Amino acid sequence: MEHLFMKHLGEVWRCANLFRTARCEALGIGSYQDSYLLNICAHPGIPQDRLAELIYVHKSNVARQLASLEEKGFITRTPDPQDRRSLLVFPTEKAAAALPAVRAAHRAWNERVLDGFSEEERAAIGAFMERLARNAKQAYKEE
Repeated sequence: MEHLFMKHLGEVWRCANLFRTARCEALGIGSYQDSYLLNICAHPGIPQDRLAELIYVHKSNVARQLASLEEKGFITRTPDPQDRRSLLVFPTEKAAAALPAVRAAHRAWNERVLDGFSEEERAAIGAFMERLARNAKQAYKEE
């Protein structure tokens, strides 16, 4: 049972990533970068290390993805004036222009995977997923 649960959860995650990547490819946004842009646009000036904590990604992976997004013109990184070792991440106009398409890709995915579910079922899935996420975050913190 446990193995199947994780198997299915992993399949949903991988399919979601492939779907969103295909939808965002024309924008020049690669794998997982849509999530970075959503968070950076929601938190302009976020410290790079805080972004890693927010999206539960290793700092080295965040640095690589941000370097790619910076090279493509989606973000800028500047030293934090209060802590020169820290980099602050800001979205560019290009990121703001891409945001509606990124959000549309996320909405389209949600609609596709929830197709055929009633409103009550959708609400229950949402509640279960929030609880799973809370438990996952707690387990990670305790480890």
